[in-house]
Amino acid sequence: MSLTIKPNRRHALALAAAGVAALALPLGTARAQGKLKIGTIGAGSLGGAVGALWVKAGHEVMFSSRSPDELKTLVAELGPNARAGTVQEAIAFGDAILLAIPYAAYPEAGKAYGEALKGKIVMDAGNANRSDLFEETKRNGIGVTTKKFFPGARLVRAFNAANNRLFTENAGKEPRMAIPLAGDDAAALKVVSDLVTSARLEPLVVGGLKDADRFAMGTDGFGHVLPAKELAAKLGVTH
Repeated sequence: MSLTIKPNRRHALALAAAGVAALALPLGTARAQGKLKIGTIGAGSLGGAVGALWVKAGHEVMFSSRSPDELKTLVAELGPNARAGTVQEAIAFGDAILLAIPYAAYPEAGKAYGEALKGKIVMDAGNANRSDLFEETKRNGIGVTTKKFFPGARLVRAFNAANNRLFTENAGKEPRMAIPLAGDDAAALKVVSDLVTSARLEPLVVGGLKDADRFAMGTDGFGHVLPAKELAAKLGVTH
């Protein structure tokens, strides 16, 4: 069972509306059947690892690269639910998008793909510590900073709080490893929570984008393999 944290009244009201808002999501019959089409922007160690968990769960995943031919081995190993394409093709394909590129590339990616990502659920898995943007994320918040580069996207911070190998190693183990999430769009949070669950991990909604700093790289909330109840205590959120 997933554990949802409600740190404040405003966010609680937004989450309460998720069930109604989710009905309006333009995700087609795949959403109704519990399976989504997912595109990745980036198919390196993180994008490949998380995308593979979704393929194994029965979702269709398009891994993207500037050179899609380089992904032939990856998609062949994962089977018919995996495919490769350009970034533009993956964005058009996906009901939800995993943003899994170096944080330093976000400004360029925002200029190139921001328009196409408007209205899309975007899972932001980047960490800024090795980027020139680190000071800005410390000053303004990493979720807010990402939103600046992708202003029309339905952004959810997800899959950034641990090394990708921990997701692969712990998927399906009990108690489930918690994946902290933060976002301002309640319906998008619900979709991403479902995707975390289907990857055989446990979603933990921490709060809005401003709360993403609680589990950013370099904080006490980063790098844990804990069930949701224990991670919630670690992050200092109540439920």
